[in-house]
Amino acid sequence: MQIGCAALTLTLAPQAYARGGDFVLDGGTAYERAQVTEALAISSFDWSLVPGSVTVHIAPGLDSDATRGEIWLDSHLLDAGRFSWGVVQHEYAHQVDFFLLTETIRARLQSLLGAKAWCWDIPGFTHSEYGCERFASTLAWAYWPDPSNCMKPQSKNDESAAMPPASFRALLAHILGVPALRNLSPRR
Repeated sequence: MQIGCAALTLTLAPQAYARGGDFVLDGGTAYERAQVTEALAISSFDWSLVPGSVTVHIAPGLDSDATRGEIWLDSHLLDAGRFSWGVVQHEYAHQVDFFLLTETIRARLQSLLGAKAWCWDIPGFTHSEYGCERFASTLAWAYWPDPSNCMKPQSKNDESAAMPPASFRALLAHILGVPALRNLSPRR
């Protein structure tokens, strides 16, 4: 596919790196912190493409959420282990959007992903109708297409089913100017 667009405190814990990603873990137990690291390591996406450091806040009762440079994760979700990994990847995928996508790219992706609006600045749509959410879920599934990934689409209308994984990886590689990952076998 061709896209005609430009290339694109608290007491903090020590930095951790997974697949090149640069993040700081704030809160959580050793087990919960390990889930974040493992979730990013299992993905085939190169998280080091996100510039700068991302702070990942872990605490009980948080809604999974992301803003530029920050992610919030519920510690109880992370206690579920591998089940939580798709959510971790989804929230980190928002960092790809915040740091690496332009408005022109977002507009094109909105159309390609079948979204009604790019993100929450336009109210009135369901979670799955926003392009930013479809982008994040599709990235999480496309780069870790494993049956245990909670982002695995259950129907063709699911957020993560917005594009076939190989097509999405090729498109994102084109957008980011990196080599495409053609064939992925599930990573365990």
